[in-house]
Amino acid sequence: MGEKKEYRQAYLTGERALFQGENLRIVDTIFADGESPLKESRDIELIGSMFKWKYPLWYAENIIAKNCTWFEMARAGVWYTKHITVENSAIEAPKNFRRCEDLVLKNVSLPNAAETLWHCDGVVMEHVTAKGDYLAMNCQNMKVSDLTLYGNYSFDGAKNVEIRNSHLLSKDSFWNSENVTVYDSFISGEYLGWNAKNLTLINCTVESLQGMCYIDNLVMKNCKLINTTLVFEYSTVDADIVGKIDSVMNPSGGVIRADSIDELIIEKDKIDPSKTKIICRCDDKSSCA
Repeated sequence: MGEKKEYRQAYLTGERALFQGENLRIVDTIFADGESPLKESRDIELIGSMFKWKYPLWYAENIIAKNCTWFEMARAGVWYTKHITVENSAIEAPKNFRRCEDLVLKNVSLPNAAETLWHCDGVVMEHVTAKGDYLAMNCQNMKVSDLTLYGNYSFDGAKNVEIRNSHLLSKDSFWNSENVTVYDSFISGEYLGWNAKNLTLINCTVESLQGMCYIDNLVMKNCKLINTTLVFEYSTVDADIVGKIDSVMNPSGGVIRADSIDELIIEKDKIDPSKTKIICRCDDKSSCA
């Protein structure tokens, strides 16, 4: 490709300022007013640069951005882009990362992450903090670690997702998802995982009202359920819970193991009780269901 053409401390304005740019190194540069400055660009390295207006990276390919900033009006910043890595950056703008392929986010903050990460394929997230609803809707093939999320309806419709060491404050997370495994994480939010298929939680702590219902093949290994009530309704379950469960309601089938269950609600006109085995490990058998 040859040596990259360099822009250093430039101040670029106007629509499509570097449209179809190729093989560029852009350092300490401001993309000010003007839409789509790097639309259809290829082989771009961005260092310490700033985006202040809309749609900066659409239909781009082979992008590396380090120590960069997307300001609030740089909304819908990266759509339809392939092979992009963003590191040590702050992204204030909403609606970022749509229909991207091969996306890496490392040490990134997303304080306004509403409707962000939609329909992306092949996503790696490490040490990301995000605040906003509907994160990662319909994404697939994701590997996530050390994510801190403040926002509801996350991972709706996501497929083939692995999450580790994360902290999710998220109502209605993992709805309609498929093949999601969460390790060593904390999840708080009502209605966790409804309508999911193959949801696995390992060494997790969950706090949820009516969590884990309507799930086809829910697996929980060495998990805690804190203030978690009316769980497992119409779910097929293989659950190993450390400590007690506040209440269980109408599981469809499987095995539930816990120290104790404060309330077990079984409505025989709605489910077949014989399809679920419930094991309480507590010493005081009178307190077990």
